[in-house]
Amino acid sequence: MSIGMKIKKEKVLLIAFLSVLTYVFIHLSKSLLGLDKFYLCILRCFVISIFILYSFMKKDLTTWILLSIIIGIEIGLDLPKIAVELRFLSQIFLKLIKTIIAPILFSTLVVGIASHSNIKQLGSMGWKSLLYFEVVTTLALFIGLIAINISQAGVGIVMPLGITDQQLPKVESRSWQDTILHVFPENFIKSIYHGDVLPIVVFSVIFGISMVFLEDKKRGPILLFAESLSEIMFKFTKIIMYFAPIGVGSAIAYTVGHMGLDILYNLFQLLLTLYVALLIFLIIVLFPILLWIKVPLKGFVKALTEPVSLAFATTSSESALPLLMENLEKLGIPRKIIAFVIPTGYSFNLDGTTLYLSLATVFVAQASGIPLSFSQQILIGLTLILTSKGVAGVPRASLVILLATVSSFGLPNWPILAIIGIDELMDMARTTVNVIGNGLASCVIARSEGELDEKKMLDYINKK
Repeated sequence: MSIGMKIKKEKVLLIAFLSVLTYVFIHLSKSLLGLDKFYLCILRCFVISIFILYSFMKKDLTTWILLSIIIGIEIGLDLPKIAVELRFLSQIFLKLIKTIIAPILFSTLVVGIASHSNIKQLGSMGWKSLLYFEVVTTLALFIGLIAINISQAGVGIVMPLGITDQQLPKVESRSWQDTILHVFPENFIKSIYHGDVLPIVVFSVIFGISMVFLEDKKRGPILLFAESLSEIMFKFTKIIMYFAPIGVGSAIAYTVGHMGLDILYNLFQLLLTLYVALLIFLIIVLFPILLWIKVPLKGFVKALTEPVSLAFATTSSESALPLLMENLEKLGIPRKIIAFVIPTGYSFNLDGTTLYLSLATVFVAQASGIPLSFSQQILIGLTLILTSKGVAGVPRASLVILLATVSSFGLPNWPILAIIGIDELMDMARTTVNVIGNGLASCVIARSEGELDEKKMLDYINKK
């Protein structure tokens, strides 16, 4: 790439951002300037056209995904009826992604475990991962509880008109024994069919550990098959990713067209509380950990930009899983560590979801006028840490967990009807933090095991 071309692209990007700022200023001053919706629409299209020009010059998947988000918002605003009909495109994308999950989890976990010649190292990696997961999710829990107690977002809340007509998801009451029982697979194929992440992980881990105790002659063919399956699924992912901008754009268009941007004014305080709490969690918990393990911020951001964009738009951590694993390997983390930590983290390291659930449960109590002592809030939070395991793969599954928890603690359900209206926007943020948290967890374990490839990391950071 020539220097002139690079400077030209940077100029276009600068013009695009200046155009966005100009539009925001004009939009806020539209009543003073006397502009109607038509002129604002023309101005938005002009801004988008500059981003389209930049995308054609950049020729990068991340740029195209971000562009599709912008175009999706525009379609949702100006053509809401068409935007709602575009939902099937995002559903196609999610279905394609879901076909990858079971084989990629099985193959990468089996390879990650069975390729370890030292079973002690595997055990060391296991307890370090679980200890890290529980410490970080507990910190997320407390930040969520502190944030909602400071903001008091649920106190005196005004219910949006017509929200009582919406239906809550049906939830079966599940005891803590049932929750633990659900972790263990009774039928591997059934778990794949239902998309249950935890049973797939447990089966794959036990299968991989069993292979460690076999002699090389018997272990070799199965290990070779698992490695081949893993490689095939990563190539499979690469093909599906070409459809990502269309899937992501249609998902955003449906969200805006179905809900409208006015939903930001309903329950804005709750939404802001969540976003600020997640931002604080990133700054005071995850960022110091990144500095502690001496992983360059530039490289970490580069590796996670595409997976985070997918997770944010689709509100599903699963959609980002294949790309996350691939990019972390480019960052210098061995595949055997990624294969163990990421799938396990998707069940046990849901930082964003844990923070959200602790915050939302107290919000329900506040909206209902039911005071909760801090000890009661901690008990609820600890319950959520257990019940939230394995929800990473399902968009808005945390809403179901929230409903079940609220019911089990005798709190009324009606405030959850209010949360449904903005749950899509909240899910975007918490899913993003889930993906960032699991990406960082892989870096932490790789560093603690002394297996982080510094040369590969620097090559990846410097690669244009």
